[in-house]
Amino acid sequence: MAKRGGPKHVPFPTREQVAEFIKTSEGRVGRREIARAFSIRGDDRRRLTELLKELQHGGEVEKHRGRKLTGPGQLPDTTEIIITGTDRDGELIARPLEWKAGTAPPRIIMAPQRDKQPLGVGDHVLAKLRRVRGTLYEGRAIRRLAEGPTRVLGLYQRNERGEGRLLPTDRRQKAEYLVTDADANGASPGELVAAEILPGRAFGLRPARVVERLGSMSDPRAVSLISIHTHDIPYVFPADALREAKEAGPAPLGQRTDLRSVPLITIDGEDARDFDDAVWAEPAEGNGWHVIVAIADVSWYVRTGDPLDNEARRRGNSVYFPDRVVPMLPEELSNGWCSLKPKEDRPCMVVHLWLDSDGNRQRYKFERALMRSAARLTYNQVQAALDGKPDDITDMLLEPVLRPLESAWKALNKERQRRGTMELELAERQVIIGPDGRIAAIKPRARLNAHRLIEDFMIAANVAAAEQIEAVHQPCMYRVHDQPSPERLEALRVVLESLGLNLPKGGRVTPGQFNIVLAKASQIPEARMVNEMILRSQAQAVYSPDNIGHFGLGLARYAHFTSPIRRYADLLVHRAIIAGLKLGDGGLLPGAVDEFHALGEIISGTERRAATAERDALDRFTVLYLADRVGATFEGTVSGVQRYGLFITLDETGADGLLPVSALPEDFYFHDEQRQTLTGRRSGQVYKLGDGVTVRLAEANTLTGSLSFQIGDGGPMPPRRGSFKPGSPRPKRGGPPPGVSRSKTKRRPDQKSGKKQKSKGKR
Repeated sequence: MAKRGGPKHVPFPTREQVAEFIKTSEGRVGRREIARAFSIRGDDRRRLTELLKELQHGGEVEKHRGRKLTGPGQLPDTTEIIITGTDRDGELIARPLEWKAGTAPPRIIMAPQRDKQPLGVGDHVLAKLRRVRGTLYEGRAIRRLAEGPTRVLGLYQRNERGEGRLLPTDRRQKAEYLVTDADANGASPGELVAAEILPGRAFGLRPARVVERLGSMSDPRAVSLISIHTHDIPYVFPADALREAKEAGPAPLGQRTDLRSVPLITIDGEDARDFDDAVWAEPAEGNGWHVIVAIADVSWYVRTGDPLDNEARRRGNSVYFPDRVVPMLPEELSNGWCSLKPKEDRPCMVVHLWLDSDGNRQRYKFERALMRSAARLTYNQVQAALDGKPDDITDMLLEPVLRPLESAWKALNKERQRRGTMELELAERQVIIGPDGRIAAIKPRARLNAHRLIEDFMIAANVAAAEQIEAVHQPCMYRVHDQPSPERLEALRVVLESLGLNLPKGGRVTPGQFNIVLAKASQIPEARMVNEMILRSQAQAVYSPDNIGHFGLGLARYAHFTSPIRRYADLLVHRAIIAGLKLGDGGLLPGAVDEFHALGEIISGTERRAATAERDALDRFTVLYLADRVGATFEGTVSGVQRYGLFITLDETGADGLLPVSALPEDFYFHDEQRQTLTGRRSGQVYKLGDGVTVRLAEANTLTGSLSFQIGDGGPMPPRRGSFKPGSPRPKRGGPPPGVSRSKTKRRPDQKSGKKQKSKGKR
């Protein structure tokens, strides 16, 4: 009888095999499960440990509690989630409370709760999760950790049976609310209303009560109201703050430097509502320049702990919409005593900057002063004058004021180029409101040298402010910007490589390396998309008393000093300089540093809130502008790729919308999250970021502010600049490659072959 041999030698698994095992395993796995699956024994266990560390460092797997691993983007069995809305069937949907991956968060559908208080939108919940397929999970609430808002904004209507309904303006909420006649508060169909969500059952429409009527939804001014209420922007000043603002008056000269004879000028956009910075320059010794940057002295009027200060802190910043502004300070200050109006005496904080011919700062000096603006100019006015086309106002100011400012800026710009500031070129949309209050046009906002001139002077003043505060040993609220995370950089590299662009690997990435990529990208059709991708890869700039520098500007220290009318952070910086240099009343009080960490988080949060509200309003104005062009065709660019479809940015207006996968030629589509592509299994057609496309506007939902597109000509839609060419390798039949999800276009039973289902879009 032959002897039974020893255990067969099993080759050590490859990096790809281990990563794929972790990604495809149900739930989380540890080193023991991996070793058992691949029959790893003895010294190979140590080798496995090193391999798992490499996979974690490379972002291919994620580590959770108990040393358990999952693929990137997978969720643990139990985690904290936030309820984000409802689907069309009224079921609650959620996402992870924390999500750091560079991809869209997984979708969680909450199972109904029986015999418990129903969950609501905004609730934070500890939930048990079960993966259904791909990035879709079912969640079961274990306990509510924090309740969400109890109000909803929406359009009040009546259905065919005369029953009151509330249609939410939030595109994440697909279900309606029930409003009885007793709870309608006199609202008429078509009105925009704020409602209080009432306790309801686990099934069926939740009831709501109208608490505020905001006017007709057909009024274009309703767009900003939606954003203000949706994002909880404070817009009504307390009576004591208003009273304090109305009692304000002119500031005395006192110990201030008298700069009223210096022809300082303000330069802003045509639609600017407040003027808080003024500039002036003159030649200095050694071919250098003496520059004055004067900023409204808000600290004279807004003192720590007063009603005005408490409300400014609560708001954090002004919020700007195309048709209005929600100011940080009441109008008596923001457009009155703190606005540097021409020919009127105004108190100001001033920084003198002495530059050499190469833009290097030689010295600086801060002081309190009294100024009188010589003129209120616009960027277009200044640019036209510098280009040799002055008007009646700028003609008199061209040689004595504008030319010295231009020459000083050119010197300062040399220093900026040497420093290596990241030079992103992103077109900003501008909504033009006509005399009748309706949208006249939406166009890109011009980016002129006049803009860069003011921007560089403000940056120089901000740097000097941070250095001055450090020199006088006062607490500083820095504006900090961290380096991009390794995970975001790696995701960016993958997409850039698909466009033939390379971002160096290893070591610390620099703004200059991004600029090299941007310069190369400027020669390809996908230039705008590359700028946006690089922007999205960056860390969020925040306010903090802990200085880590400003990566994007290439600066070791930076603080906001130049806009105290509209940013509370700048007011704190002014107070620190006043206290440190003993410039009089209105400085930081002793012990102020104790709350700086908490305050930095608060004003960073209000800034994010304002930016979200402004972007939301801009999207809604754009949808309203396009509402009467449903059915028209547009040229656009693929700006996002998801399993469920393509996000398209229109070239004409910059509007974003969804081309659902159901509107693509019928096929099985494989979604590659890393390379950001959708690939047809049968056709081999590849849709990728940056592809130019022709689309037809299928829906412009003015209530939710969303656009949905269809194929441009009703037939197959090859991209105008597609990546697939006949003869290119096609995906293998039978299934997607590892880690790539699959989507299928669907057809209703009553549709003819080739006619795609109309799908409602969601941004």
